[in-house]
Amino acid sequence: MTSPYENQPYQKWGDVTQGLVKVLPLSTAEIVEVVLAAWDSIFASKLGKRGFRIGRHIFPKPQIMGFLLHELIPLEIAARHPKKWRGEQSASEKDIVYTPDDHFSIEVKTSSNPTRIFGNRSYGQRATADKKAKSGYHLAVNFEKFSVRPKRPSVLLVRFGWLDSSDWIGQEAPTGQQSHLSPEVEKSKLLELYKLS
Repeated sequence: MTSPYENQPYQKWGDVTQGLVKVLPLSTAEIVEVVLAAWDSIFASKLGKRGFRIGRHIFPKPQIMGFLLHELIPLEIAARHPKKWRGEQSASEKDIVYTPDDHFSIEVKTSSNPTRIFGNRSYGQRATADKKAKSGYHLAVNFEKFSVRPKRPSVLLVRFGWLDSSDWIGQEAPTGQQSHLSPEVEKSKLLELYKLS
């Protein structure tokens, strides 16, 4: 896949991102609504016969909260648009699949870091035929982790845009399991849709 940023100077990346987001068959307002609804759903859910609640009885680690968001966001979009959007069904698909045109499918990244998002070690490497393409639309959600109980944590930041696999920078150590984006990429390729005031 050719990058939409190819041959574009850094100063134009923001304009390219705006254009890519504008043609997505979801509005930026709805993207924010979906993320916040998914977050609320985590705290509205009851677990087990005794109805244990997250934030009242259970205080999951950030990885679990990220996993729940990762699962609930596609479900929320599919519930709103059942004939057009669905969650992934195979390893070769993005997290949120737009069935009329896979070009608009979306990868979801969550993080308890206040401003940064991260990928695993495989990001930045060429995808194999049976794995999902790493370039494309990305939804980035940053959230608070549980600290002072019973204070409910909040979504801090919602960003959306396009990332290329080459944007990811792997750890130098051969055993490193994490990759990150440069501040320039995060600033110009991910539009800020929501920030907790």
